Amino acid sequence: MVDTAWLFPGQGSQSVGMGKDLYAAYPAAKALFDRAAKLMDFDILKVCFEGPAETLTQTRYSQPCIFVTSMAAFEAYKAHPGSKKYHPRFAAGLSLGEATALTAAGAISFDDGVKFVRARGTFMDEAAEEKPGLMAAVMGLGLAEVEKVCAATGAQVGNLNAPGQIVISGYRANVEAAVEKFREIGAKKVIPLDIAVRKPAIPVVSNLTGTPESDPGQIKQNLIWQMNHRTLWEGSMRLILSSGVKHFIEFSPGKVLKGLLRRIDPSAQTISLSGAEDFHALD
Repeated sequence: MVDTAWLFPGQGSQSVGMGKDLYAAYPAAKALFDRAAKLMDFDILKVCFEGPAETLTQTRYSQPCIFVTSMAAFEAYKAHPGSKKYHPRFAAGLSLGEATALTAAGAISFDDGVKFVRARGTFMDEAAEEKPGLMAAVMGLGLAEVEKVCAATGAQVGNLNAPGQIVISGYRANVEAAVEKFREIGAKKVIPLDIAVRKPAIPVVSNLTGTPESDPGQIKQNLIWQMNHRTLWEGSMRLILSSGVKHFIEFSPGKVLKGLLRRIDPSAQTISLSGAEDFHALD
């Protein structure tokens, strides 16, 4: 048995067509998508499989679509014979993905998870419409330099993702002002970035605190606080790595988390199950 951590992506990993081949190839994935379709107040199959991109990138749609696609990949994984050789030690999800990790770990039911992320995405969209915001990934600067610019411009440090990659957020004008200052001081790259809770069956590392949390009340509070507090993805990954776990499985869509892990620890081994063909890596 290989000690493993399950990883689930956040917003920004979406792409038109995600989950379509999983739906066609794996009955377990199809069953989950069909179940989600009955719970949603929009055609989630059409938005995931056909788009358009303008709809899928809206937070109110992207968040439930990513959640369901990730869980569909997870169900296909559990049904795959190759999954039996992996022993899950931890689960973690980046921002939105934390709700997916908690669902995979049994702390939240699938139905409650779908409803939560749909509401989460809708509320965040409504808040953005009232006071438009922006996020940007800053490459090549240290935390102290980023915090100094944020303090001067009114932007905020949002996510500590990996060495040399820090996400900032805030009102659009503030973030745009910060982006200009970052470029002036030499940032290599600045990229604008478009329930009932039970004790989880395996430790779920909260990227709000960077530590495992098993208390249902605190898990619920963390999910709320996470939406407007700094997230500690790099710290979360370092905690898992420090426990001796070097193997990770990233569940669809995309391969963003594999790239971040490569920056955190090049020796970490990650299987990204983004499409049906990726499951051959489990054989």
